[in-house]
Amino acid sequence: MVINAPFQRIRTDFVVVGAGVAGLRAAIELAAAGRVLVIAKDSLRESSSEYAQGGIAAALNDDDEVELHEQDTLVAGDGLCDPEAVRTLVEEAPAAIEQLIEWGTAFDREGARLLFAREGAHSRNRVLHAYGDSTGSEIVRTLRQHARSLEGVAFQSFAAVTDFLLQDGEVVGVWAFDEMTHSTVLIEARAVLLATGGLGRVFENTTNPDVATGDGVACGYRAGAVISDIEFVQFHPTALYVESAPRFLLSEALRGEGAYLRNASGERFMERYHPLKELAPRDVVSRSIVMELRATGDASAFLDMTHLPAGFVRERFPRIYETCLSYGVNLETTQAPVRPAAHYAMGGVKTDLNGLTSLPRLYAAGEVACTGVHGANRLASNSLLEGVVFGARAGKAMRQMTDLHTVSAIPQTPVFPAISERDLRAIAWNSCGVLRNGPELDASHKRLLANFQGAQTSPGRASFELRNMHQVALLISQAALARQESRGGHYRTDFPAKSPAFQKHSLIVKGDDHVAFA
Repeated sequence: MVINAPFQRIRTDFVVVGAGVAGLRAAIELAAAGRVLVIAKDSLRESSSEYAQGGIAAALNDDDEVELHEQDTLVAGDGLCDPEAVRTLVEEAPAAIEQLIEWGTAFDREGARLLFAREGAHSRNRVLHAYGDSTGSEIVRTLRQHARSLEGVAFQSFAAVTDFLLQDGEVVGVWAFDEMTHSTVLIEARAVLLATGGLGRVFENTTNPDVATGDGVACGYRAGAVISDIEFVQFHPTALYVESAPRFLLSEALRGEGAYLRNASGERFMERYHPLKELAPRDVVSRSIVMELRATGDASAFLDMTHLPAGFVRERFPRIYETCLSYGVNLETTQAPVRPAAHYAMGGVKTDLNGLTSLPRLYAAGEVACTGVHGANRLASNSLLEGVVFGARAGKAMRQMTDLHTVSAIPQTPVFPAISERDLRAIAWNSCGVLRNGPELDASHKRLLANFQGAQTSPGRASFELRNMHQVALLISQAALARQESRGGHYRTDFPAKSPAFQKHSLIVKGDDHVAFA
């Protein structure tokens, strides 16, 4: 049985799945080599990149060096960074930033000089911002405008990419589901780039937009691509915790500019957990908040900026200030209630330095990819940089892909999980969240495995998203259960120490029942 047949067929040279920083940067590189179709499942303006507040890091300041940026990234990665990938990132960062400026990105300045800020775990002021806290949005605006000016780049919104088309072991296109027509669309291409962003919606609490359902990781796994380090999820320490509000991210830059973390008694508690206090690595701050809340029984911690000069928060972080104000929190006079929330995936579809996955003709860049840059824990403001640098590298590599012969295609019947999204997200949050342990991971993984249902007669976008979220939750729980140690964003209360035996990358491939480490 097949669904949604007959189907619409589109032919192009290159497909870019995702319209954030990585996808747009790749599309710009591909424009001169053929027709490029950039597709998104929602508005072209809806991506994780749009919500990136913190900034973009590069060793451009007078007192900074590429080697220092490299060292900070390696330290944050907690022993699991790929040194060659990190070196590539930091060496290509200055030129990448200068190119963005040339294309019109308006980074913040003091007079004619670029304004550099410092964020957690950085040893120098090297983080550039745009409009205070709208860095991702400004970079996306620049790249989208530049891509639109190039002949051969087209944009299209579909509801969801559901799977890849494989022929002779190569990825030769994507299947998409068009919500407007409720039909299947086949897009054939000589190379496909995954730039689908993150997976935060798998968790009950997340700073990610609703589109972040792990589609790229799930589709890649089902096609047979190697998934690496998927257990390493970064939980941002400070998401706004107001009952009527979404888990809006309160940027690490706030703490970089002097914000304190306090408990309900008004005590600055971070000094009990780490010598860097509020500027400790994100995973440490997140765990510290959760441990503090468990010890005190409080519902939230509090981010305090009331001691800073009047008008500073409003001028330096206008978007954050206005958003919090709309939910009744004036950051200049009131401490903001905060709790951790899922924020960024360090792992994903394994790639080389040019974005090539383990499947021929399939590339990945940005958060969906696992280049090895972030290791077990991403250094603040390296994510936008990774999207720009490795999006460009993937685009250049894809240009070498030759044309294809006739593609034969029959859409397959997908299997959907028999679980509600609410239950799935609660399971992921409770067992695969900030603090994990073996028995809960094992029980959750078995429960998720038991929740397959079969075909649906009339699936919609929500069904395909739930299918992908379910697959990603299975992968995270499987890898987290196998990694019997604590490292970076992965913390096991039953294995609280790092183990040399696990200073390796986790690898999961469809059809193999166990997690390999290499």
